[in-house]
Amino acid sequence: MKELLQTLAQALVDKPEEVKVSQIDGEKSVILQLQVASDDVGKVIGKQGRIAKALRTIVKASATKEGKRAIVEILD
Repeated sequence: MKELLQTLAQALVDKPEEVKVSQIDGEKSVILQLQVASDDVGKVIGKQGRIAKALRTIVKASATKEGKRAIVEILD
């Protein structure tokens, strides 16, 4: 899941080298914190949060496959 989110985020931003994803594992859930350059935050969130919602949906689907819940946090 971590690699999936990192790959997707790097494709969206202007500075892919500044994309960092950290993962916090729980028993049945995973929190993924996505950090991008401050200039690229808008590109990851998108208009009315559509891109962020799409990223969360893809990651949740991947987590469901593994029997877990996923939460994606976007940090700048």
